Amino acid sequence: MDLKDADPKGLVRESYAIEGITMGECRSIFIDWVLSLPAVVDTPDCLRTLLAQYGGANPGHPMTQVLTEALTTPETPRRRGGRTGRGFANP
Repeated sequence: MDLKDADPKGLVRESYAIEGITMGECRSIFIDWVLSLPAVVDTPDCLRTLLAQYGGANPGHPMTQVLTEALTTPETPRRRGGRTGRGFANP
């Protein structure tokens, strides 16, 4: 994947340039980054591209940790809505 496709607004790139950035700030930037991605893009592929570009040279950077956690943390199951979410079975 092309770096421009993985970080279309340059948010992750800029986060690595901010000296003294905190974990909380990186998480906020990460949310903005995810929301800026087109729906058709493969998010894990983007994460791998960004980690390959920035993570190796910046292993202690908080954004590297955020990206790594996003790639390695399994998705949590979502609550089902409607009757099935409240425990009601169909008669």
